[in-house]
Amino acid sequence: MPEYLLYYKPAGELTTRSDPEGRRTIFDSVPEPKAGRWINVGRLDASTSGLLLLTTDGELAHRLMHPSYEVPRTYSVRILGRLTDEHFEQLRAGVELDDGPARVSDIRAGGASGANAWYELTLGEGRNREVRRLFDVLGFQVTRLIRIRYGPLRLSKLRRGASRALDRGEVAAVYSCVGLSPPGKRK
Repeated sequence: MPEYLLYYKPAGELTTRSDPEGRRTIFDSVPEPKAGRWINVGRLDASTSGLLLLTTDGELAHRLMHPSYEVPRTYSVRILGRLTDEHFEQLRAGVELDDGPARVSDIRAGGASGANAWYELTLGEGRNREVRRLFDVLGFQVTRLIRIRYGPLRLSKLRRGASRALDRGEVAAVYSCVGLSPPGKRK
């Protein structure tokens, strides 16, 4: 049977199997699966923290990452400065990046403190450094980035660097969001 692990990646860890420079990777922090090997669903750059799903089911991982399934990813992002109504509209309408247009499906303001402001935004795909590049095009520096949701999974009460197995309901929800039945229920 496949295995599933929710992991709260701290900033500074790499989302890779090994690093030639000897830096810490997510695989140094998570327990080994009982059989097979973990496939990380998506990546987070070294300075980004947050939710990572690991599974031993290759088909599930492929579907969760493939842009055609448009699995939503939600981020909490802190920027230096404040967005205007025009910026909100630009992000919803689409911003041209070097690898094509990108847009957010949802964005809302969070709290603000001093020169920084927090926003929560949702994307339907997960291109390399997409959130940071979106804000860069608008002239804002991202000072903190946390993925708080991937499809039906939420980061919730997990502490940084901790992991836990998915419960039965979460497994069913993850398979359902990409049009699959969980193992054991397939025809």
